[in-house]
Amino acid sequence: MERFSYEWVKFNKIVPDYEIQFLKWIHIFKPEDFKDKRILDAGCGMGRNSYWPLLYGAKEVVAFDHDHNIVNVARKNLSNFKNVKIYYQSIYRIIYKDYFDIAFSIGVIHHLQYPQKAITNLINSVKKNGTVLIWVYDKEGSKRIVEIVNFLRYFTSRLPLQIVDVLSYLITVFLWVYLKIIMQTHPYFQQISNFNFWHLRSIVFDQLIPKIANYWSREEVLALFKDKRLKNIKIFKVNNNSWTVTAQKK
Repeated sequence: MERFSYEWVKFNKIVPDYEIQFLKWIHIFKPEDFKDKRILDAGCGMGRNSYWPLLYGAKEVVAFDHDHNIVNVARKNLSNFKNVKIYYQSIYRIIYKDYFDIAFSIGVIHHLQYPQKAITNLINSVKKNGTVLIWVYDKEGSKRIVEIVNFLRYFTSRLPLQIVDVLSYLITVFLWVYLKIIMQTHPYFQQISNFNFWHLRSIVFDQLIPKIANYWSREEVLALFKDKRLKNIKIFKVNNNSWTVTAQKK
C-alpha cells in the first residue's frame, strides 16, 4: 500500500474529469440511481469515486482504504459531506453484512492477490437485491499497450517511488505530445486526449507503481462472479480497455 499511498497523497485533488470517468465505470447507473441509497466504496483512494454518489444525493456513503495516509486525504476531500464515513480497513475484512444498496470497487480488484475473496466480501455487504459492481483492466482490447505497460512496470514497480515520479513526468511529456499531434481512434485515447497534464501524469504514475496488476479476459472476470447468491450478472466493455461487471444479490 505504500506505493498507492504516495500516489494519492501527491495526486490528491478531485477534478471534473473524474466525474466523466466515474460515469463510464459505473455504466448501468445514472446519477439519480444513487439518490437515497446506501453506498460502499471499497478501496476509496483519495475519495474521488465517493464524491459523486454523495453529490447525487446518496443517503449514506461508507468508504475505506488500507492505508492511513490515503484515508486522511479522503477525509479531507469529503469533509463537506456529513453523511459519509471513512475508515482504515482491508477489503478482506469488510465488517458490514446485508446493509448496502450498492457496493462498488473501482480499480482495486485487479491489484489484489486474492480477488475472489474480496468479491465475496462485497457480496456479503449488500442486502437482498443489492448490486455489486467492479471495474477492472481488460487484456483483450489493447494488447500492444498492455505489453508495453507490463514491460515498463516490471522495472518501475521495483524502483523507489521518487525515481518513478520523475520517470512518470518524462513519459507523460511524450504521451501529451502524442495525444495532441496524432488523431486518436482508440476510445480510451480519445477520452484522455482532453485531460490536462496533471491528470495524465497521475494516470501514468498509477500504471507504473503497482506490484500486482492483472489484465483479464471476459471469461476470467466472469469467473470471479461464480457465486450461487448472485443473479443478473452483466459485463460491459469500457473504452475498449477495461470491464465493468455488475450483479445482484438474490
